[in-house]
Amino acid sequence: MADSSSNYGAFMDSFVLRSPSPSSSSQLLPLHGLTFAIKDIFDIAGRVTGFGNPDWKRTHAPAAATSPVVLAALAAGATSLGTTVMDEMAYSINGENAHYGTPTNPCAPGRVPGGSSSGSAVAVAAKLVDFSLGTDTTGSVRVPAAYCGIFGIRTSHGLVSAENVIPMAQTFDTVGWFARDISTLSRVTKVLLPLPDDTVNQPTKVTIPMDCFQILGSVDDSTYQIVNVSVAKRFGSHAIIDNMNLGDFVCDNVPSIGKFIVAFAESELPSVPALSAISHVMFGLLRPQFKANHAEWVNSAKPNLGPVLHERIHDTIASEDNEPLEDFQAIMAEFKSALAALLKDHGILAIPTVPGPPPLAGMEASPDLENFQARALTLQSIASLSGSCQVSIPVGTRNGVPVSVSLVAQHGADHFLLSVAEQLYQTLLDEATKSWAS
Repeated sequence: MADSSSNYGAFMDSFVLRSPSPSSSSQLLPLHGLTFAIKDIFDIAGRVTGFGNPDWKRTHAPAAATSPVVLAALAAGATSLGTTVMDEMAYSINGENAHYGTPTNPCAPGRVPGGSSSGSAVAVAAKLVDFSLGTDTTGSVRVPAAYCGIFGIRTSHGLVSAENVIPMAQTFDTVGWFARDISTLSRVTKVLLPLPDDTVNQPTKVTIPMDCFQILGSVDDSTYQIVNVSVAKRFGSHAIIDNMNLGDFVCDNVPSIGKFIVAFAESELPSVPALSAISHVMFGLLRPQFKANHAEWVNSAKPNLGPVLHERIHDTIASEDNEPLEDFQAIMAEFKSALAALLKDHGILAIPTVPGPPPLAGMEASPDLENFQARALTLQSIASLSGSCQVSIPVGTRNGVPVSVSLVAQHGADHFLLSVAEQLYQTLLDEATKSWAS
């Protein structure tokens, strides 16, 4: 394991991987000159993939083949500098690892870096590499990007190969990546997700739902106003701005969700009950997949898991198979259809990436922390359950902590999404600076 004092604890193992066939024309390759890091969930031939846990590493053989995504980055001329720390078995959005330590958040020291792609986000934020690879099931790229003040994209589900990547829950698993600037993020995306370029690069409609920003829960939070003003300034003459409540939209367009919303309607804390129900459905579908993937290993290897994840993973493994999976699958189908209709014809959804500043590192479990994480997951569930693409955009720091917003586009519109983000980014920065100064 690499010396953590010099690399913010981001790296599991430091080593150099270069393009398999360097040539005199390598300078023409699209990612020539860029360095990257690899989350320890991607297979690299001849190396044991660690999955965030020393017992996993101890009980598994070296990988026979390298992940196609890693190979694509190398073939495009990028150089890998090693693998990065992650949450055990990818089962957290916090970024803390009881065995390998918690990577230091360079943007907010003393606060968690976010997980499960914690080391990958930190490696980019600390300028140790130009970009890094992560995976995102329920927010594992978007959350650490937000906490570390960098860009992160969750690609449309199923468009980037997850072959030779350890699965968490295949219905939701996606590959994503981080960068410090939007141009590098776009450059990497063009290589790793070679879709036809969209001829339209401006949105026709931007939905900025007020209720999603109320999840932020702070009376003096101005993010909602910053996003509205920025979109109006940048796209006002081209795009309709709609501030409808997303919770109402879900209630109206996902008829099967009704009976699940009731359980979340009593909360006095800032929440959107319909999105809490969407998050509940997401985990209802995720848990049996995680169990099918990993119960046998957990039961036979009896791994040493960190205290928080030990409880969470064992609860999942021990859970009875009595969830209403048919209901959950019907809701997912309805939600996918509803969001596709909302985002059709070059629509964009703008939401907070997370409900507030990253929690302090080493916090004891508490109702407040549980509520914060539950609200974070309601925001993540929008793209996760629909399979949409989402980019997290840093808009600066306020009171010493990073602030971010996210844009969501329909499945397959990843390049369009990044084009919109690129056009909007400077205006968001300017408006945030102006708002916070006043």
